Amino acid sequence: MESNHSHEFKISKFEAPKNLKVIMIAFLGIGLLTFAFGLLKNPERMWTSYLTSFFFFASLAAGSMFFIAFNYAAKAGWSASIRRFAEAMANYMPVMLITAIILILGFKKLYVWADADQLQNLSGGKVIYLAPWFVTLRVVLFAVGCLVFRRLIVGNSLKQDKTGAHELTYKNIKYSIGFIAFFAIFFTMFSFDLMMSLLPTWYSTIFGIYCFAGAIQATMAVLAIIIMIMKNSRWISGYVNIEHQHDVAKYMKGFTVFWAYIAFSQFMLIWYANIPEETEFYIMRSLNGWMGVSFALLIFRFIVPFLVLLPRGAKRNDTILMAVSVLILVMQYVDIYWLVYPNFFDGVPQFGLWEVGIFLGFTGLFLMTMIQFFTKNNVVAINDPRLHEALNHHVTY
Repeated sequence: MESNHSHEFKISKFEAPKNLKVIMIAFLGIGLLTFAFGLLKNPERMWTSYLTSFFFFASLAAGSMFFIAFNYAAKAGWSASIRRFAEAMANYMPVMLITAIILILGFKKLYVWADADQLQNLSGGKVIYLAPWFVTLRVVLFAVGCLVFRRLIVGNSLKQDKTGAHELTYKNIKYSIGFIAFFAIFFTMFSFDLMMSLLPTWYSTIFGIYCFAGAIQATMAVLAIIIMIMKNSRWISGYVNIEHQHDVAKYMKGFTVFWAYIAFSQFMLIWYANIPEETEFYIMRSLNGWMGVSFALLIFRFIVPFLVLLPRGAKRNDTILMAVSVLILVMQYVDIYWLVYPNFFDGVPQFGLWEVGIFLGFTGLFLMTMIQFFTKNNVVAINDPRLHEALNHHVTY
């Protein structure tokens, strides 16, 4: 079905290439086989790999909802024509809930506090906070909350395609403000529960912000990739252009700096205070080959993207921006891997077919949910009242 907007721009029905469907199914099959075989042969390695990939894609889905919400809350018009791309990423939310429930089944293989005897050895407040039932409740509440807000906000966006009712935008502004408040609290606890509690004696009050910065940087990288694919595609004509790409690239660079700022602040404060319970985290990541990974994060997650994206032209060059976006996504995975793996296998880095297989499975699921969304819905929010702002958007700096 084709529809024409008043600006005479064209939208065509999205159809996924057949080879992409085959790849997605193959990825999912590899992931399922790796998961099943891992449960039998190497459950600890399988669950650490599962946690790493789960957190990677959950961060992208939650980050896409944050992008949608802050643009609604700010009443931003420039992003109206690309918002549907973030909505497609958020279509992963039901899968996030299911995979979160599966992850809960592996808590005893991953977390010290999942053992009742070990839990009692922790300090008083942590005994309550890290009680397995309480952690499970918070993880499920985060996944369910994200799913509910997605149904409200994205549901209204899709309904507006049919009705054109402007009041749906105003409803979404209110829902988005609510989601931002929810996200600030529950994503922080989500990060504490799944990442920081791997070493329950360690704590950092800005760890949630660290995970948030990385998640949004990676989300912007995925959006940039989708924009570069879509802007010259047969599915949309004129709705998405180099100006939208430029602005998303600016967000990507901004969160690159923000991630580095939070990472340095966390390291500097812990190093300066020199409290054993805090320094243990960084000592573990300076031994047994982890120092190289630590420096790789500094170089390839901050220095290289920051320097490469400084020139205006780099943000508007597809080849350069695609390379930087892929690099950021790789380093997002490395960052989560750096948070998880030093706590296992006697602190020695492990990477192989287990990690690749599980990641491919999650990739297949993520792509399937996106393709399903694009296939069933318009690729652009054609009746958004601010769409004209997006069509006339021009970046001057």
